[in-house]
Amino acid sequence: MHQYFYLTAILIAFATLRPSVASDQIPGKLPDSPVAIVGGTIHPVSAPSIENGTLIFDHGIITAVGIDIELPEGAHVVKAKKMHLYPGLFEPYSRIGLVEISAVRATNDYRETGQLNPNVLANVSVNPDSELIPVTRSNGVLLNMTIPTGGLIAGQAAIMQLDGWTNEEMTLKSSAAMIVSINSDKDSQTLHEFLTDVRRYEKSIQANSPPRHDTRLAAMLPVLSGDQPIIVKADRWQEINRAVAFAQNEGLKLIVFGGYDAPKCAPLLKKHDIPVILSSVHRKPLYRHDAYDAAYSLPKQLQDLGIRYCISGYGRSSSYNVRNLPYHAATAVAHGLSMDDALKSITLNTAEILGVDDRIGSLTTGKNATFFISSGTPLETTSQVKQAWIAGRPVDLSDKQKMLYRKYQKKYLKD
Repeated sequence: MHQYFYLTAILIAFATLRPSVASDQIPGKLPDSPVAIVGGTIHPVSAPSIENGTLIFDHGIITAVGIDIELPEGAHVVKAKKMHLYPGLFEPYSRIGLVEISAVRATNDYRETGQLNPNVLANVSVNPDSELIPVTRSNGVLLNMTIPTGGLIAGQAAIMQLDGWTNEEMTLKSSAAMIVSINSDKDSQTLHEFLTDVRRYEKSIQANSPPRHDTRLAAMLPVLSGDQPIIVKADRWQEINRAVAFAQNEGLKLIVFGGYDAPKCAPLLKKHDIPVILSSVHRKPLYRHDAYDAAYSLPKQLQDLGIRYCISGYGRSSSYNVRNLPYHAATAVAHGLSMDDALKSITLNTAEILGVDDRIGSLTTGKNATFFISSGTPLETTSQVKQAWIAGRPVDLSDKQKMLYRKYQKKYLKD
């Protein structure tokens, strides 16, 4: 009896632990004056690099990028000599903020019950105090699309800025894409019937005789109009063909996630201009007869074939190792992809595919000042991120792992 009581008490304490635990980092505050980063090498991604350049931003927006730019009066100057400026790296598919410790159920909030949940919004469940967020942005990954999973329609993925007091402050785009699963012809039929109901619902609204509001059906209207794409996981060529056929038959905008066999489906993907989010570069060959480095060369193959693509690290880690995103791109460089194209695959390409390239993805006048200063290219593990800004707000680059490193460095290296 006493053992049961103590075990129950421990479980209750553990279950209530999550809300009381928060990362130590304080979200940044927008500067009161313009900020000028001078003397560094600027890598806009959308244009050639600029040596000894200047980048100026004000009120969170980049106002100037170039050489010999006159600084605005009262600007705060940050000297970046021998440093490099890059746009924030962008992970296009993860569970950051929805998963803290995957083995602890109480810290997982990425799935709802039921098969059809288009009304589910991932951003409202994001935990802004997650310890994984500071660790992730310490390596230059400042942007992320957080996705729900489960069922045929898991819900709506959200593009998040990895800094902010609340999930509302972090949200850049709350309804970026609808996450859909099509694993069989039966799934296709079930989704077709659901979309038929959505079309009837839409027609009744257009006829000025709207039925009682249905949150699930209403959530699908942007998908029907093409304003919101669906993302379907498909690696094998049969899965890709099924997803494309479904999207074309239903008139939907499709993004393929996974994409292992995308080169085999190149004519189909190019014909319908369907982009691919590669689920990771660090993954095993899908077929026994494939070369050991088949997955490593996929980005180069898609680049040569003219298929729009970007790189994710989801296949290796959905949350805790999102920070390793640049090393997926680096492996692609080692297998033929150019350095410039690799950087685009984790910045501008991602922003273009997800429809937010007017705000993020490159260091261009008029876009959000979301970038970092590094000692070298982020594709090399020896490079260190020195400073970062998200929408013009300075980012605290400390994290739990750095603090533990300093702690035990003093313990074991003390005189």
